[in-house]
Amino acid sequence: METHQSRRQFLSTSLAAAGALAAPQIVRAETLGNAAKTAANSRIGMGFIGVGLIADGHLRSFPGLKEVQPIAVCDVKTWQLEKAANLLKEKGYNDILATPKFEEVLANPDIDAVCVTTPDHWHAAIALAAMKAGKDVYVEKPMTLTVEEGKALAAAQKKYGRILQVGSQQRSSVHFRIAANLVRNGLIGDIKEIYCQLGRFPQPPAKEKIVAVPDGFDYDRWLGPTPVFEYSDNRVKGDYGAGWRCYWEYGSRKFGDWGAHHFDIVQWALGRDDTGPVEFIPKGHEGSEFHHYRYADGITVWRDRKPDNGHMIRFIGSEGEVLVSRGKVASSPKELVRHRYGPNDVQVYESKDHRVNFIESIRSRKPTICPASVGHRSGTICQLSGIAERLGRALKWDPAAEQIVGDNEARAMQDRPRREGYEMPDV
Repeated sequence: METHQSRRQFLSTSLAAAGALAAPQIVRAETLGNAAKTAANSRIGMGFIGVGLIADGHLRSFPGLKEVQPIAVCDVKTWQLEKAANLLKEKGYNDILATPKFEEVLANPDIDAVCVTTPDHWHAAIALAAMKAGKDVYVEKPMTLTVEEGKALAAAQKKYGRILQVGSQQRSSVHFRIAANLVRNGLIGDIKEIYCQLGRFPQPPAKEKIVAVPDGFDYDRWLGPTPVFEYSDNRVKGDYGAGWRCYWEYGSRKFGDWGAHHFDIVQWALGRDDTGPVEFIPKGHEGSEFHHYRYADGITVWRDRKPDNGHMIRFIGSEGEVLVSRGKVASSPKELVRHRYGPNDVQVYESKDHRVNFIESIRSRKPTICPASVGHRSGTICQLSGIAERLGRALKWDPAAEQIVGDNEARAMQDRPRREGYEMPDV
């Protein structure tokens, strides 16, 4: 591992090099703050905020698109910052701004769009600040940590006229699109139940191993709006099966992990992107064997209920089934997956590549396949599921008013207190 001095030298050199540029690296893709104009022959300047585990795919894919010019990388861990800048340097981008402050990325006039891939507790504040600064936003799922943050981002996208894509990339998969079209067109009859397989995270250690904060890591800024805890490696670790994803402080555990993917597909397939369920029942409540939630018409969505028949999502209808996972889709009757649709049938939004869809929407100023309003509704299901689990009781939800009904303690959990100095930006 590099020394603390080498990391500091790297950061200082990168910032100095970025500040010394005599001219911008690109022609601006649009006049700052003017969402109506897009220069036809320009490239889209992009900044990457949070360049840990999940950012690797974005750092490799977005710069590979001819329309994109990477401009900046940002992270509170200096070694991740160095790795990201070196990755882009290997691709031929030598003058990358490297900074631990996302505000410097948002203040850069050469940046048109940002890719926000921080842990969940930082998504909302950065995405909102970016939209206020005139940037378009790709933000990883779940879009926000709380219901109230989701309301704020949906309102901000509408107010500032920005393009936003939530990283719910299953919507850009042909297999999930086939499943959604089959369900939406009633080809398996009336939907009765849906099984979603989320899996399990371990609980955080009962007693954390407290160690010194590593050199080159701004731990206070990583914690951001969340409560202060003594440092442990596990708390901040990027790990798809553990790490920070296991802590309620930074996410909604498996509800905010796989739930953000699968519940989003349920919403899409049922045609309910502008509404949501009305009741959330945690595992163990009144003897319930599985966590589940219900829509007003009685459709029930179960977590981890078996049999899953080898698939992540199982739609059970009155006349058949649709089963879908990443990379495969099946139906009963079998021939349904090859159904040919007529001009009067429903066809869901078609995107073949989630990142390309974002870039195309920046150009056209037309909505992405997963804008803030959609990310908010899907995220709300994850967040309410988490609240029900934490309280150990059923919740009633009014999807029109977007409020928990008849439970003041639960309603207060629609938002979370934010630490002084890390307040949510105003819309």
